[in-house]
Amino acid sequence: MKPSRDIDQLLAITAALRTPGTGCPWDLEQDFASIAPYTIEEAYEVADAIARGDLDDLADELGDLLLQVVFHARMAQEQRAFDFGDVVLAITSKMIRRHPHVFGDAGRRDVGTVNAAWAEIKAEEKRIRAERRAARGLPDDGMRGGGVLSGVPLAAPALTRAVKLQDKAAKVGFDWPDTGPVFDKIREEIAEVEAELAVGDHAAAAAEIGDVLFAMANLARHLGVDPEAALRGTNEKFVRRFNGIEEALARQGRNPAAATLEEMEALWQAGKAAE
Repeated sequence: MKPSRDIDQLLAITAALRTPGTGCPWDLEQDFASIAPYTIEEAYEVADAIARGDLDDLADELGDLLLQVVFHARMAQEQRAFDFGDVVLAITSKMIRRHPHVFGDAGRRDVGTVNAAWAEIKAEEKRIRAERRAARGLPDDGMRGGGVLSGVPLAAPALTRAVKLQDKAAKVGFDWPDTGPVFDKIREEIAEVEAELAVGDHAAAAAEIGDVLFAMANLARHLGVDPEAALRGTNEKFVRRFNGIEEALARQGRNPAAATLEEMEALWQAGKAAE
């Protein structure tokens, strides 16, 4: 086989990898559950390439993510459930259905009207999906039921899921009007962490820490900040500054294990000031 710009070649390569007897032993032993972590990992690598502004890397990572879609579709085809063509049909149908102002006769409308129509269409899709699953004797999938908080994947990153849940609750009026009460809530939750630690209840403290993070996600939402992106930025800042500590100590012929906390803190503050 040769590299190609044609999606059919990728489908053929994946089929070859999954062909019993002649395919790849590793690929043949995979199933949806074993591949799912790789799918999530590849999506994060796409986001990482975007954050770094590396378009060459982005093209490569998007290819890896596309392979995940093709691989899942191939396994489904082997089970006679659906194939890649069905995946493409589903998404093209959805995009056309959700954009009547572009592909239909609804005419061009303002953003607010378009968003309202989008929500109505999604709600109808959700209802039809639930009916179809019920008719086939399938249980509710746990995230697309009829409740206000439905539709948020359980596997989403926790901070992202918190924001999405809060957004849904806000749409029916369950939200503070500004950040003032949010700051009060953050202080309240931090005090509760301290109170649980004071009595030695670490399990309760852990639960309260979750409440602090949820409240911080709510603050980020009110400010229009993506908490996942904000935390990724802080992680990278920590790596950069700690690497600076290591480099400074290395110039002295030392390493962090041989330095005191006070020495490392001084180097940290020096690096911070230099930034």
